[in-house]
Amino acid sequence: MATFDKEAVFGMVVALQANYLEVELDNFDETLLSQSIGALKDSPPKRLLCTRRNRLIHKGLEVNVGDRVLIEAIDWQLSRAVISDVKPRNTFLPRPAVSNVTLIIIALSLKNPSFDIDQASRFLIAGELSGVDVKLLLTKRDLVELGEVDQQVERLRAWGYETIAISSKTGVAIEEINEFLGTGQLSVLCGPSGVGKTSLLNLLLPKASLPVGDLSGKLQRGRHTTRHIELYPVGNGSRLADTPGFNRAHIGTNPNKLAICFPEIRIQLHNFPCRFRDCLHRDELGCGIDKSWERYPFYRLYLEEILNSCR
Repeated sequence: MATFDKEAVFGMVVALQANYLEVELDNFDETLLSQSIGALKDSPPKRLLCTRRNRLIHKGLEVNVGDRVLIEAIDWQLSRAVISDVKPRNTFLPRPAVSNVTLIIIALSLKNPSFDIDQASRFLIAGELSGVDVKLLLTKRDLVELGEVDQQVERLRAWGYETIAISSKTGVAIEEINEFLGTGQLSVLCGPSGVGKTSLLNLLLPKASLPVGDLSGKLQRGRHTTRHIELYPVGNGSRLADTPGFNRAHIGTNPNKLAICFPEIRIQLHNFPCRFRDCLHRDELGCGIDKSWERYPFYRLYLEEILNSCR
């Protein structure tokens, strides 16, 4: 017969606020649990507010949202516990810090603030460097003409990314968002402040009631309304992470790795590999990469940034 160790339970970190982590417990047999811990006034809590063992802190081991953890020293009456160990991660997204991500959805607005190819490309590179599947979401489609929406979607698909355009105000294409989310066990919704991520979450998760901020008038940037990272269930066992917005993604990387962050180059290299293994695809004589695609000037710009930072 299976036994239940009342001193150790597994779960997932679903929220991080200040120095505390909220852990959602794995499914367990409540009858067996009650026999192990004695009578409780109410049903056993599904979530516990946790701190970390000092030994984890001394080892410099971070615990992040999305981590699978072992918890001990559980006080079931107060719904408190201590995290004593962290399971190995499959993936890790450093900014924002989320573990075991399977899908990155980058939200960019069509208007207010206007779509910015440089900003979009920097976010896409940051997503590509994580090694996780990346998809694009265009928000505020109700603010532009339908023809412009279709044109922008096709433009981004030509870059190599599955893209949909939605409106949190009208609810258009929300079904497509749910299909997006169903393709990943743990999805991260990220992008610049002010593009409508929180409004979208409120539409998908009406019970969450997340605060929504306005755009700052001078810079047309969103005020940061998301103060912490939290995972929300979105059906079919999937979870969605809302993350604090930021306006410029970091693209620091090895210059030889930048090219594979562009699907436009990856496809060319797959079909017709460049003859030079260490080619940076600039002006090298004999380079086999066609350079007549929209984002090539930005590839050169980022490459120079990286090379200058290495000098």
